[in-house]
Amino acid sequence: MTDSIRIVYAGTPDFSVLALSALIRSRHEMVAVYTQPDRPAGRGREPRPSPVKLIAKEHGIPVFQPESFKDLHAQQQLSELKPDLMIVTAYGLLLPQAVLDIPRLGCINIHASLLPRWRGAAPIQRAILAGDTSTGITIMQMDYGLDTGGMLAKAECMIKQDDTASSLHDRLMTLGAETLMSMLPALVAGETKAEVQDENLTTYADKLSKREAEIDWSQAARQLERNVRAYNAWPVAFTGWLKKGKTETLRVWKSVVIEGSSTQPPGTVTNSGREGIDVATGKGILRLLEVQPEGKKPMLATAFANAHDLSGQVLGT
Repeated sequence: MTDSIRIVYAGTPDFSVLALSALIRSRHEMVAVYTQPDRPAGRGREPRPSPVKLIAKEHGIPVFQPESFKDLHAQQQLSELKPDLMIVTAYGLLLPQAVLDIPRLGCINIHASLLPRWRGAAPIQRAILAGDTSTGITIMQMDYGLDTGGMLAKAECMIKQDDTASSLHDRLMTLGAETLMSMLPALVAGETKAEVQDENLTTYADKLSKREAEIDWSQAARQLERNVRAYNAWPVAFTGWLKKGKTETLRVWKSVVIEGSSTQPPGTVTNSGREGIDVATGKGILRLLEVQPEGKKPMLATAFANAHDLSGQVLGT
């Protein structure tokens, strides 16, 4: 039977919740949870606790929310907890070497890619954008670099043709928790061996920005379809459209590449009707299936097309 160890968990968003929940159900002692400070959210901009904080509070686990781990008081606080292991999942704060050295078994990270591919902040979205057919989870022994530590365990996950960042996020969240719990006994027993990452295979998953989600109709339809899936549910792909002489924003939640081509300039609406809104691109036709005009909820593109004559309009800003 696996010995019980003292675990500190660090995470913030939804992606961090399942692994924490699995640890709470385990025989190990959850001595504390670290999460980012409450951030303003919603229309009222009231401070909102992270999903990880809510789970920890529900189970009576002490919660700490330092602004930075560079603070010596925060480091001392962690040291006084005497953790055997620190587990990090999408925490969002840099851990200095002084922090990595505190737990007896070090710090491990649940990362949403098959390292060394897609190190960095947005591995799920970047994998879809690149047209990858598979991704996965890597449990990594943390060092001071950006996702450069030795790999302790891996689990592969196929990327489906209709996967959005949201759907892939949910599958990887489950896989991350399962992979952690399956490898934890060997880690506690000192039976794991870290595999060094091949630096020649490294790619970086830069943080997403709202600006990059603007649709560039000169790109190929296949790439734009990936973009729409990768930016669902944030920041959501968008384009401009002309409403009574004024350009407004139209968000695109779902699209598909259809057969055919067009001699019209990229961004031109070639057809709109019962099947969706067809738009010429740099190569091929992209059919918009679900859109969201300003101030409205997402709707079927057919409903939007019924309310607005888009024939011949050139989308974009």
